[in-house]
Formats: sequence, structure tokens, C-alpha cells
Amino acid sequence: MASQTLTIRRPDDWHVHLRDGEMLKAVAPYTARQFARAIIMPNLVPPVTAVDGASAYRERIVAAAGEGFTPLMTAYLTDDTSPDELARGFEDGVWVAAKLYPAGATTNSASGVSDIRNLYPVLERMQRIGMVLCVHGEVTDPEVDVFDREAVFIDRVLDPVSREFPELKVVFEHITTAQAVQFVLQGSDKIGATVTPQHLILNRNAIFAGGLRPHAYCLPIAKREEHRLAVRKAATSGAPKFFLGTDSAPHGREAKESGCGCAGIFNAPFALESYASVFEDEGALDHFEAFASESGARFYGLPLNEGTITLQRAEVKVPSEIAGVVPFHAGETLRWQMVR
Repeated sequence: MASQTLTIRRPDDWHVHLRDGEMLKAVAPYTARQFARAIIMPNLVPPVTAVDGASAYRERIVAAAGEGFTPLMTAYLTDDTSPDELARGFEDGVWVAAKLYPAGATTNSASGVSDIRNLYPVLERMQRIGMVLCVHGEVTDPEVDVFDREAVFIDRVLDPVSREFPELKVVFEHITTAQAVQFVLQGSDKIGATVTPQHLILNRNAIFAGGLRPHAYCLPIAKREEHRLAVRKAATSGAPKFFLGTDSAPHGREAKESGCGCAGIFNAPFALESYASVFEDEGALDHFEAFASESGARFYGLPLNEGTITLQRAEVKVPSEIAGVVPFHAGETLRWQMVR
């Protein structure tokens, strides 16, 4: 008989969007309930590009999330990012990492980097001081098919950067393709990757199942089944290069169900339950703790968390809406429940 509970070291989320203002207050407690720490994405309006802005945002997150949760802040990189300002924030303990958004790649990325070569002085400084680079891995060339943007990014940007800066720690975020899996596995120990629950569960058919499904739309977009299976195999393999990053990205229902619906899936309320179901299906629950609670911390050079969380076997109905946002698995019944 399968075990009825699963207890693991308290996990971390190495990629999350908490937004700001009222949305921050509404969604931050869901991430804080499941995770001890989280890498916070800086794509606000305006983006978090300065040390003082990052410190102020961190204070707002702490106030919204409550005690026991540590936000790990990231700098939003632009063509004009100052290596000195970036290093100052890192040395002062404000920033843990910096985020590369190719300009126009996803939500609130208009201020992102237009040409990776503009960033080379920044990357050289980051390599020298040991600061992690988090990467949204898609090109924005309109001539590139949306389903090929990740694979082309590897060839045009990520491979050259890893060769030019071999000691730079790079997190290839929310990977979605077999090419990304291969790149990470073949790269040095300076290359890691986060994996979302939605990219383990959805392929691109989900976006069009019985009609246009805006709540299954995120960027990078879900890919063919062969890619989903490759990412799923990597995430559940126990390989330390792959770790948990939800990319939870809430948008109000009206912003998703519109003439130009926003990209993003809000998965924070039941993230661990979602991941656990995947690992169980793959016969890999013995690898779940490493994926959720150990590999990411080790990649970032941070201590492992104290304490544990427990999941139990229990049917849990996911609400159709939470805080005005349609969550991942809305209306579905999950078979695990987090009970602390």
C-alpha cells in the first residue's frame, strides 16, 4: 500500500511573480504558506532596476506575506544597467540574482535587453562576484515561430553567453523543450534550470481544447507532447540541475479573458500538490525533496531550510477562482493536500 503522507524539508520557489499593490496582498500569502523562500521577479511597472526600489519592494512583500517567508530579490536588467549599481546591490545583500528579459518577450518586458552584447560588461561583473543570472529564454524576433523561440534562444544567446562567461551561474528558467533539457544536461555545473508545474502537465493542445483556453496560456508557451515528456523526465530524474520554480503569474480574470489576454498561470495555491502528483505518476516521489527543497538552494549557494512540510493523500477540489484570479487546476480535484 502506498504511503498516505509525504514529509520533506521545507521547499523554496526559485521563480515567482508576486506583483504589487492589492494583487501582492492577495497572492503573497499563498506562496508564503508553501515555501520558505522565493526568487521574486522584478517585472513591475516600472521595473525594479535600482537598489532602493528593490529594498522597498522587499519590505512590501514581507508585510504582505507575513512572518517566516524570505523574499530573494532580483534586479531587472536593461541595456543601461550599471555594473557598479548591480554589484553594490549584491554586496549589500539586497539582490540575490539578476533577471534577463529579452525586450518584449513576456509580461512587462518592454524595458528588457535589446541585444545581449549590450549586457556583456554586466555579465563579466556578475561572473566575477558570483551573482546568478536568471534568464527568460526566448528570442523575440517576429520571424521566429512562437513555438521555436526557446530553441532559437539557446543557439543565438544562451550558448554564446555560456562560452563567453564559463564561470557565470545561469538559471535557464521555466524550460519547455527537449533542446533546453539537452543544453542544461550537457552544460557545466554553472548551468541550472527551473521547471513549472504547468509545463510538466500541459502540452500545447491544452490551449485549444474545445475552444480557446486563456487560462492555459503562459510564456514560454506550452509545446508539443514530446517536449513535455522530455522536461518531465528531466525534472523527476533526480538530476540536481533541475529544481522547482513555479513561475506563478497571477492576472485578474478580466485580463486573461480579453481580446488580448495576458500570459501567465497562477499556480501558487496548490503548487506542491501539483508537482507531487507528477512525481508520483513518474514513480519518482523519492526525488521530490531534492527537486523542491535541496537542488535550488545548493545551486544558489544558500543553506537548506530547517523544518518540514507534509503532504497527505486527500482529494482536494481546486476553487474556480481565488482572489479574482483563476488558478491552475481550477475546478479539478487533486489527490494530495498540504497539511504543514
